[in-house]
Amino acid sequence: MVRCRASVARTISRGFGIMRFRRRSFLDRFHHPAQVIATGFGAAILLGTLLLSLPIATTSGTSAGWLTALFTATSAVCVTGLVVVDTESHWSAFGEVMIAVLIQIGGLGIMTLATLFTVLVAGRLGLRARMFAQAETKTLSMSDVRRVVRNVVVFSLACEAVVAVILTIRFLTGYGEPFGRAVYLGVFHAVSAFNNAGFALWPDNLMRFVTDPWICLPIAAAVIVGGLGFPVIFELARSWRHPRRWTVLTRVTVGVTLVLLMVGTLVFLATEWRNPQTLGRLDDPGKLLAAFFTGVMPRTAGFNSLDIGQMYPSSLLATDVLMFIGGGSAGTAGGIKVTTFGLLAFIIWAEMRGEPRVNLGHRRLAESAQRQVVSITAISVGLVMLSTYVLLVLTPHSLDQVLFEVISAFGTVGLSTGITADATPAGHVLLVLLMFIGRIGPLTLGSALALKDRERHYELPEERVIVG
Repeated sequence: MVRCRASVARTISRGFGIMRFRRRSFLDRFHHPAQVIATGFGAAILLGTLLLSLPIATTSGTSAGWLTALFTATSAVCVTGLVVVDTESHWSAFGEVMIAVLIQIGGLGIMTLATLFTVLVAGRLGLRARMFAQAETKTLSMSDVRRVVRNVVVFSLACEAVVAVILTIRFLTGYGEPFGRAVYLGVFHAVSAFNNAGFALWPDNLMRFVTDPWICLPIAAAVIVGGLGFPVIFELARSWRHPRRWTVLTRVTVGVTLVLLMVGTLVFLATEWRNPQTLGRLDDPGKLLAAFFTGVMPRTAGFNSLDIGQMYPSSLLATDVLMFIGGGSAGTAGGIKVTTFGLLAFIIWAEMRGEPRVNLGHRRLAESAQRQVVSITAISVGLVMLSTYVLLVLTPHSLDQVLFEVISAFGTVGLSTGITADATPAGHVLLVLLMFIGRIGPLTLGSALALKDRERHYELPEERVIVG
């Protein structure tokens, strides 16, 4: 039996074009694309930690320490934006460039970059490489992976270039920055914005630009576009004039995104209008701009033009909800995704109406997709609750602050009420794990830990159970 299984395994491996020798290589031990994705992100974080722990990476010329380097590298690769030290004053130019590179790697995805390099160097793409790229870019057809990966990279760099040019011109003309410094600031923040990272090179993040539309609006636009997801962006580019032809993914993503952007803006306007520490000190146009910017950032980018720590508890709760939902699938945003949230609403609506199937327009939602929606939501809620409890034990901060921090880390948002640096080392490790899990996804991590898919060859008798 053992020999039979080994023979079958070798045959399958040869079919994938990977097994060329009798002895398996290290990479052949990974049977599922999710395993490679999780390992890739872990390797990028480890490399980033080593680079940021070098003395050359800090302005003081001394090592930042392994925990600070690990936290920053994880926050960059997982495009979160939470920091335990001030980015500009603590990290040198080398450290800041490394952070930007890690953000770019995390935003595009380890497998997307690896697939692109395979195409450029080898000129062809194997079946297993296509599977890995498909898992990372969420494409629906394996035959289109090579073209999609190229489009992803070109589109990402083009969007970042446009935003960088706008920001550079503004820093040059509006703030008198030297040309080199203006270009540096423009490129860094364009990369950080499109990849939904939220790293900024000022101690107050973007609070000094709260009423500047030439800074806030390009960054907000980059956050929205990057958070929509590449499949949705490409479909909108092809058939934006024909909404009836859109897939369920595009319809749900665009619809829920627009609703959440409007709701977020209105909620912050209503709750913070008279708050003297946030919107209350601004004129009416400034309030509208700041409320819109604040409503966009939980998409999930960690930029803030208002002091999050001075917001009312009701605003913090609204931000918690928006951060937990996050952005679009296969984009640079985190959270459970707007697709999951939208499909969950349809599932609940169908159940309340007693319908046996979940229908969206002229399409029926697959039962496997329904199970994934419920599983992702349940796992995420449980993880947030458990992590909040643990962090409450480890820190002296209030429930509002701790819950906000946990959801921000899990949703790879990066917004904070100002307690990140005050957490204990154990608390920092917990936030690192949350950022990692939040970036690759609860189900992706679970799949990566599983050795193989299990198929049940029998069915048990059905029994009705009282629920509720």
